[in-house]
Amino acid sequence: MVFLLKKILSNPAPLVHTVKDSYSALVVCFVQRMGDDLGDEWWVHGENSGGSDGEPEPEKVKKQPQVKGKTKEEEEEPKKPQQPKKKRKNDGTAGPVKEKKKKTVALKEHIKQQTDKVPVEGNKKTKKRIKAESPIKQETDAAPADGTQKKKKRKKKKKTITDVLASTEAVAGCPVDLQKVLQAHLSSTRSVIEQEELALQDSSFLTCNDLTHTLSSYMKEVCPKWAKLQKRHTLKRSLVIIIACSSALRALELIKQLVVFKGEAKVLKLFARHIKVEKQIQLLNNIVAHIGVGTPARITELIQKDGLSLEALKYVVLDWNWRDQKCRRMVDIPEVKGEMLKMLEAGILQRCGVGEAKIGLF
Repeated sequence: MVFLLKKILSNPAPLVHTVKDSYSALVVCFVQRMGDDLGDEWWVHGENSGGSDGEPEPEKVKKQPQVKGKTKEEEEEPKKPQQPKKKRKNDGTAGPVKEKKKKTVALKEHIKQQTDKVPVEGNKKTKKRIKAESPIKQETDAAPADGTQKKKKRKKKKKTITDVLASTEAVAGCPVDLQKVLQAHLSSTRSVIEQEELALQDSSFLTCNDLTHTLSSYMKEVCPKWAKLQKRHTLKRSLVIIIACSSALRALELIKQLVVFKGEAKVLKLFARHIKVEKQIQLLNNIVAHIGVGTPARITELIQKDGLSLEALKYVVLDWNWRDQKCRRMVDIPEVKGEMLKMLEAGILQRCGVGEAKIGLF
């Protein structure tokens, strides 16, 4: 613009002569008038700022908009060319996963190849065998992918009653053992006077089994005059010998062991397995029985229902030393132990206190 004004004002005459239109003449007059008003200072400033005649005006540099948060120094710095992103190197985590995937794929292919050779019927059965015998599976089991040996943490097993009993040596029971169990039970349920009345004296016990006897040999030692007692016993609903054990299966075993000892005596099964209480009570009322073998729970029930009388009772034998598959005695099983103590409290302890009956630990 400045360059054009200079051109017009420096040589206005030829321009006016050439102007044909009135509108153009007015524009020329306006430009001349504007040049007179500005004065000499404008011309000097114009010469310094602008170039000489004929020189083109330098191009203006466009200002770039400033980004918020950046300083001028940061803007002036040339932008560094963006480097291409490098692929992550194997840091040891991705490798084992890829290797594991490869091995699983190889294992599947191996199984497929082997099963294709086998008939269709044998595919299901042979798949597991092929998987176990495959060399790929053996390699993976032998050495893990990351190269470290995996140590399996073994959980410490809690010791059970079976473990404790299995580690201890079998010791024959003695009267003191039963006295302690009975005293601990009575102290929590009975008064001091009742405890004194029901306490078992040493004279109330038979000779204990030393783990060398069978039931027949033990009974012969404890009851040498069994033949006479057997003949004298004529009361119904009553027994001369009661043998208590922990289960019905054990009761059947003991009945078989009594064959040598019993002679002509009648033996009754006093347990709850497949036998109702009513039938047992009816049987006791109809016949004269001498020996009863069963569980403490059923014996107690028969006594409480007046199906079994203790009038002729002479011997009570507890299967104390025998252990089941879990190495437990009848005292080690809480349910059996509780029923045994109830059975003794049902009238047996009173007869032992008077001296009419005795207890033996087999």
